[in-house]
Amino acid sequence: MSLFVYSLVAFVLATAVATALFRDVLSTIIVFGAYSLGMAIIYTFLLAPDVAMTEAAIGAGVTTLLLLLTIARTTRPTTDRLRERIHVPAVVVVGAFVLLLCTAVLPEMYAVGSTETPVWSNPEVTQHYITETYHQTGVENAVTAVLAAYRGFDTFGEAVVVFAAGVSTLLVLKREVFA
Repeated sequence: MSLFVYSLVAFVLATAVATALFRDVLSTIIVFGAYSLGMAIIYTFLLAPDVAMTEAAIGAGVTTLLLLLTIARTTRPTTDRLRERIHVPAVVVVGAFVLLLCTAVLPEMYAVGSTETPVWSNPEVTQHYITETYHQTGVENAVTAVLAAYRGFDTFGEAVVVFAAGVSTLLVLKREVFA
């Protein structure tokens, strides 16, 4: 991997830690938006532009906007009311989990574009999607066809979750305005 990828991973890890450690709500929201943008760039590098667009739009865009609107419409807690010390046992448990996850996952990951990946090791399935997508769905873009036709229930479920989150946020904001 290149220096760019390593620096991007370091950036994402730093923003994730900063999001957890910052005590000011506004700072946390801004750093969380930066984290989401970093993840979107990583997904782009991993050749998943549809996931990258979703992360950028939902994670960095909509979620950040909703959180900013929420603190604008409600009272923003001061840092004095928040605990000033770090909960050491929680940090140790999370650190151990991350270390365990890295030692278990990283050796098993395939290189980007490797012909050893499961997608390439099962060419019949891959070729089926490439050749039959347009005939079965009428959609020219294979990624769109898979998301809209073959994974339609998943995509619909994701849309329902995002819609429900948006409606819930609007209800909370409206209740705070009239309270």
